[in-house]
Amino acid sequence: MRSLVPFTHGWLFNADYTAATIADQGAVGTAVTLPHTAVELPFSYFDETTYWRPFLYRKSFEFESGWAGKEVSLVFDGAMANSKVFLNGDEIASHQDGYTPFEVRLTGRLKVGSNLISVVLDGSENPRIPPFGGQIDYLTYAGIYREVWLKVVEPVSIGNVKIETPDALATEKTVTVRVTLSNPASAAFSGALVATIRDAAGAVIATVEKAVSSEEMSFSFTGLKGLTLWEPNAPTLYTLDVTFGGDKVIERFGFRTAEVTPEGFKLNGKPLKIRGLNRHQSFPYVGYAMGKSVQERDAEILKHQLHVNLVRTSHYPQSKHFLNRCDELGLLVFEEIPGWQHIGAAEWKAQAVDNVAAMIRRDWNHPSIILWGVRINESQDDHDFYAETNRVARELDSTRQTGGVRYITDSELLEDVYTMNDFILGNEELGGNRPRTALRPQQEVTGKNHNVPYMITEFGGHMYPTKIYDQEQRQAEHVRRHLDVLNAAYGDSSISGAIGWCAFDYNTHKDFGSGDRICHHGVMDMFREPKFAAFAYASQCEPDEDVILAPVTFWARGERNIGGVLPLLILTNCDEVELQYGNYPPKRVGPDREAFPHLPHPPVIVDRRHFSAEELGLWGMRWEAARITGYVDGKAVKTIHYADDPVPVELEVVADAAELDGSKKDSTRVIIRVKDQAGHKLPFLFDPVTISVEGPARLLGPSTVPLRAGATGFWIETTGGAGTVKVTVGLERLGSKTLAFSAN
Repeated sequence: MRSLVPFTHGWLFNADYTAATIADQGAVGTAVTLPHTAVELPFSYFDETTYWRPFLYRKSFEFESGWAGKEVSLVFDGAMANSKVFLNGDEIASHQDGYTPFEVRLTGRLKVGSNLISVVLDGSENPRIPPFGGQIDYLTYAGIYREVWLKVVEPVSIGNVKIETPDALATEKTVTVRVTLSNPASAAFSGALVATIRDAAGAVIATVEKAVSSEEMSFSFTGLKGLTLWEPNAPTLYTLDVTFGGDKVIERFGFRTAEVTPEGFKLNGKPLKIRGLNRHQSFPYVGYAMGKSVQERDAEILKHQLHVNLVRTSHYPQSKHFLNRCDELGLLVFEEIPGWQHIGAAEWKAQAVDNVAAMIRRDWNHPSIILWGVRINESQDDHDFYAETNRVARELDSTRQTGGVRYITDSELLEDVYTMNDFILGNEELGGNRPRTALRPQQEVTGKNHNVPYMITEFGGHMYPTKIYDQEQRQAEHVRRHLDVLNAAYGDSSISGAIGWCAFDYNTHKDFGSGDRICHHGVMDMFREPKFAAFAYASQCEPDEDVILAPVTFWARGERNIGGVLPLLILTNCDEVELQYGNYPPKRVGPDREAFPHLPHPPVIVDRRHFSAEELGLWGMRWEAARITGYVDGKAVKTIHYADDPVPVELEVVADAAELDGSKKDSTRVIIRVKDQAGHKLPFLFDPVTISVEGPARLLGPSTVPLRAGATGFWIETTGGAGTVKVTVGLERLGSKTLAFSAN
């Protein structure tokens, strides 16, 4: 039988080592558990070159008698980068790319007794491989930052399984399957392959048995009835069990169609406007080295808190745990190969083509993935190179379209979809001669006289970076820019949708961002705490999914340049909003469909139009408390209060999870908020808070941190073993709070 077990505990890490250490089982090192980052960085203002050097990971393990006559290998989900793998001091494999998985065969090389696996990797930016060779606007933290698995299988085993659903919309459906066997020793084989489709409850839907005569075979299930489509609001998943001899593989899949057309995007034959955000897979302090639960949580934030329907994995393949959760949640994915603007020489291009193949082979069964990104983000045209990346993608997976993200106009379209980063909004500030424009017409961008499949893949971002603690007026403009582009995309049927830059702030090189090694481009900060712009996306969901009522204000008379809070932008999906200020008559205001005619849920804008001359002369002269209420179908569904004299009264400490898996490296996020008497964060409170952790877990990052916009966050991770974990957060003026977690 197949055995695939975590190979993550018991590693020794050496930041400094000699060649002799690679083969020395007795050499000392720091005990670590994977995923692991080679260098933990400060939150900001650091030197990213500290990880631009080699590092060593080692792990001893015993040969087991049950491995005799089996194929034994190690599967690395991701290591950054330029990895060389040694067994008992002998180099046995290498893998340069930092984002794609690789497998290292140990069969025939293991000795009875103790064996030593050593991995040397180099975090230097290797100009021979993507994304390196130029300047990139993100960090590529060194380390074995994803899981490693010990795989033991029969000499002839199942190598890969590709599942296709060619007639997903038919009443009687078909599933086609291609199975490739792994036979590294060219052993003789025979027997039957058995494949079974099951529903989510495990009930058998259909079974096929096929005699095996070659290392690659294809077969089909036909006439399947009563099956449910994979939809964003009902992401039905099925499993395919494939058994051959003593080997078994289980793959999940879904029935759906997805196509970007000149008339827009269609999912399962129905129009769907894409409303998305880009995601970097990085986190404060530990970079890429976050495991399953945190990866899953990011997908949940995008789906349930930001209410987007698509995420782009900018600018590289991301964690399988993240993608698996997207499958489960019904969150669409546009996945792309590593790279940022720069195209290297022949060896570099060959690696990029290999990256296309590795990405697709790893992820081709995910129903959430609708588009393969086969062009280096924001690169110039290169006909031969991109003809090859497209050819490989189409040869491996003809069921999905290809896209290639560019920011140059009149670009050669070799992909199926013209995917464009349109940063025209804001160019008027750089001396442009056109009025404020949200998006350019697609034919102006493409240079063609007809529409093509077209999608906006980035907007905003560096055109208007906004910190979570920025002045209210800047944050309101930040919101308007996201709304303007979303409104324009919704209003143009030739645009399949728009993917904002970006979901979360992220660390970057010194050449980018705000000089603090942070790009403050997100609608959330690095701790996934929302800025006002987050609600520009969230408010487009329907109120039966989540009632959104988010006034873009700190409710302070003197915060804006001219004083007061008018115009007051309220992000909401309510039918109307009532503002009650002091003793003045309440103002009942509906969505501004004149300014935002195409949005599903335009914001409510309270301005001078809603006040009499007498009220305008008095309103705001004496600052008073307020109440804002949202109404749906004539009923009050949500109310927000504002105090006229906000002071800190509550220290709120909340965690994403109360239980941790102590058997592996598990993590959870904790958010700290300091709130006023009306329940709002204090946006300009920067007091320090202290954090302590007791029990089988550790704090990621420093134990004393400042609040940022009245809040901050951190992650804790398990250190092994079961028990109670206590986290205590202290703020001098409000005392402390303790959370308890169970590590099982």
